[in-house]
Amino acid sequence: MKEIAVAGTGYVGLVTGVCLAHHGHSVTCVDVDAAKVARLCAGQSPIYEPGLEELLKEGIGAGRLRFTTDGAAAYQNAEVIFIGVGTPEREDGSANLDYVFAVVREIAAAVRRDCVVVVKSTVPIGTNDEVERYLKEHLAHPVRLDVASNPEFLSQGTAVRDTLHASRIVIGTEAERPRRVLEEVYADFDAPRLFTSRRSAEMIKYASNDFLALKISYINEIANLCEMVGASVDDVATGMGYDQRIGRHFLRAGIGYGGSCFPKDTKALDSFATIKGVTLKTVAATIAVNEGQKRRLLQKAHAHYKSLAGVTVAVLGLAFKPGTDDLREAPSLLCVPQLLAEGAALRAWDPVAAQNFARRLAGLPGTAGAAGSITYCDTIQNALAGAGLCLIFTEWPEVRALDPKTFEEQMALPLVLDGRNCFSPEEVQKSGARLRYESIGRPPVDTREG
Repeated sequence: MKEIAVAGTGYVGLVTGVCLAHHGHSVTCVDVDAAKVARLCAGQSPIYEPGLEELLKEGIGAGRLRFTTDGAAAYQNAEVIFIGVGTPEREDGSANLDYVFAVVREIAAAVRRDCVVVVKSTVPIGTNDEVERYLKEHLAHPVRLDVASNPEFLSQGTAVRDTLHASRIVIGTEAERPRRVLEEVYADFDAPRLFTSRRSAEMIKYASNDFLALKISYINEIANLCEMVGASVDDVATGMGYDQRIGRHFLRAGIGYGGSCFPKDTKALDSFATIKGVTLKTVAATIAVNEGQKRRLLQKAHAHYKSLAGVTVAVLGLAFKPGTDDLREAPSLLCVPQLLAEGAALRAWDPVAAQNFARRLAGLPGTAGAAGSITYCDTIQNALAGAGLCLIFTEWPEVRALDPKTFEEQMALPLVLDGRNCFSPEEVQKSGARLRYESIGRPPVDTREG
């Protein structure tokens, strides 16, 4: 078992540290946020992620998992140091590496034994080379440091499973020693290994995320065309998915992707390629399509209401996907402020993201003086009560489990615009509910007459 330090306790760093401790390693996680560290030491996860808090408490109880703000103490005797801090996008779309190199500087000053520094953060191609160069030039003590690229492939909502039972573990190295060390680190993990160069490992991460984002934008464009010609995107995606060259995953139409990875990584690769003098037309199109798709429900709403001033609007779901409280690039953050600006009276429900959303919304410019209002509801039924419009932004299980008759029973005007295709048109038709139901890429259902 290894003595491991992990820099950062966000999604990547925290999940990595907890899962390494679960497999018997001695892990110290480092973060600059003292309040966050105190909460983690008490066994409380600062993020909502199924299974994470249980493994967090397990690691602390077994004495294999610790948290600290003292990076120097954590790094000085570690055999392996994982860098899992954020790389947020800059205004031009490029990746901000300030947090990565802040950690690198601290490692260079602190480390006192031979170790392997592993860059797990998503970074532009060539960053590992820069990290190695800096470390070799600024080491305060005569030790050997090797640098390896080990990108993460976790999804929010399934991050623990994606780490413990990953689709693959990609390890990019330029020497035998770091490869051997990381083979030992991952010896008990249930996943195939791919060993490659550092630059290939960095590219694999970007190429994978951008391809998945491209599939989503592609099927969303097909869905929009399906609505125009009376076809069903569900049938189209099913037919496409039988072809093994295409596959069935990431062909679910909706109102666009969000989260911490796809938006940031598509923009970062596009920016990086531009700097290198290469135009990635498919990636640029993916970004443009997704931005437009986020507004799809607003477009549908305005087909029914010339003005939303004074309209009570039920908003079901605020997080960018179910299973997380993450709001990064969520369509709700784009659409809700516009609804408020138009004067709508919003009644919003989300099982875990409502508090985060309220904080984020309060910080958006212009929201405080908006003509509309927003109320956060504890139940879906309360959100629907008296509404003249329902917008579904997140496919939470609680939403998918609804009887369509609930919309008729609770709403003043049962008009449902479903951005995540939570119900099949056939299901709505057969339910006996009297409502108008519109989704993405499928014919509308209107049972209000007859």
